[in-house]
Amino acid sequence: MNQNLAALQELIEVVAKLRSPNGGCPWDLAQTPESLTPYVIEEAYEVVDAIKSGDQKAIAEELGDLLLQVVLQAQIASESGQFSLKEIAEGITQKLIRRHPHVFGDVEVASVDEVRQNWEEIKAAEKGEPSPENQKLTAKLSRYGRTLPPLMAAMKISQKAAAVGFEWENIEGVWDKFHEELAEFQKALAEETPEAQQAELGDLLFATLQLARWHNLDPSVGLQGTNQRFIQRLQKMEAVVDRPLSDYTLAELETLWQQAKAQIAKEG
Repeated sequence: MNQNLAALQELIEVVAKLRSPNGGCPWDLAQTPESLTPYVIEEAYEVVDAIKSGDQKAIAEELGDLLLQVVLQAQIASESGQFSLKEIAEGITQKLIRRHPHVFGDVEVASVDEVRQNWEEIKAAEKGEPSPENQKLTAKLSRYGRTLPPLMAAMKISQKAAAVGFEWENIEGVWDKFHEELAEFQKALAEETPEAQQAELGDLLFATLQLARWHNLDPSVGLQGTNQRFIQRLQKMEAVVDRPLSDYTLAELETLWQQAKAQIAKEG
């Protein structure tokens, strides 16, 4: 057995031990595929963050955390006879072979775009769906809504809808929609049920994303920047206070906030 397989086998055995009714970990034993879902998402994002940092040690560590989620899901499924890590590995191996006929078959391709097109056509055939160009728009949009993070899904959905003509004539129309949704959200907050408020919040966020799309802005990048600035300002505030922030009045916190904001602007 080579070193990679030996290391993977050790991980499989450790996870099996954690899930063992005889001496296993109570927390691991209490987990279900559904309860672990947030960790799958969290670990995937942490992998992305590590890759962006360029820290090789962090990348390896976060990939390990993500791999743990795969092995855990496989272990839980195997306990009830659903599938195992073997089926997972075999499945993805065969999928890669099927979807790369230019590597494992006699198909010839001239560009990356052709590779992508072949992939999508083979994928559709495997699922018994029409080829991508013949799929109904709603089928594509439904897939985005099910499988992508909400922010990314909203942008994809609106981009695809706009591509077939479901689009405003000008930016003024987008602003009108934004203000319309803002008014409806405010009305819902004042008069309607929490369910209606949640729905109107979604509509307002979707309208805001349309403004970003029209101006070729990436809302994920924008929100990520805001998060970092917020944290950065709090760090500046914590660096100059002599007691917990919770001990200060709102007016005092606002003063500290403005000072931190000005200091960061000066440093930048």
